[in-house]
Amino acid sequence: MTTHLTRDDLWSLEEYATKRADFRAEVMAHKKNRQLALGEHARLYFEDEKTIRYQIQEMLRIERVFEAEGIEEELSAYNPLIPDGHNWKATFMIEIPDPAQRAIRLGEMIGIEDQVWLQVGELDRILPIADEDLDRTTADKTASVHFMRFEVTPEQINALKDGAPLFAGVDHPSYPVERYEVPQPIRDSLASDLVVTEH
Repeated sequence: MTTHLTRDDLWSLEEYATKRADFRAEVMAHKKNRQLALGEHARLYFEDEKTIRYQIQEMLRIERVFEAEGIEEELSAYNPLIPDGHNWKATFMIEIPDPAQRAIRLGEMIGIEDQVWLQVGELDRILPIADEDLDRTTADKTASVHFMRFEVTPEQINALKDGAPLFAGVDHPSYPVERYEVPQPIRDSLASDLVVTEH
């Protein structure tokens, strides 16, 4: 399981140009089982080695970066978003198309990034560690994008590997999402991010 990409894992710009269409189709299909709707207007997008590799290749392509130094910069920016076998890393997005409505709702949803949760079977809820890189909430509104890390205990990992269901929800008073069961294909994709450790 790859938890860290290096330059050797990436294609050159020329190589990527020939492989991009196929790789993009593969990643788009893969991403379908890596996103979780939370009610009507919020979604978690779970990252892994493949989604991050695609992101890096696209950045290098757009910016025409081929020098080692520039590639290393992209790697150091994106590698922290790859889960390491005992956590999930996700982008939480509040998706409200209308700008005026969105501004109002973001003002009502301050602190929501700490009240999203996942739960393996009936074990303790897993709360996210949000926005470790920078604070995205101000006194009068939350951001529409947050980065989250969910740390999963060995007990939770083993239960998931043994077939326990995964649940999700949001406890924020302005945007409550009742506990519901994560669909099986998404659950299975997330379970594959985790590694059982001897304990």
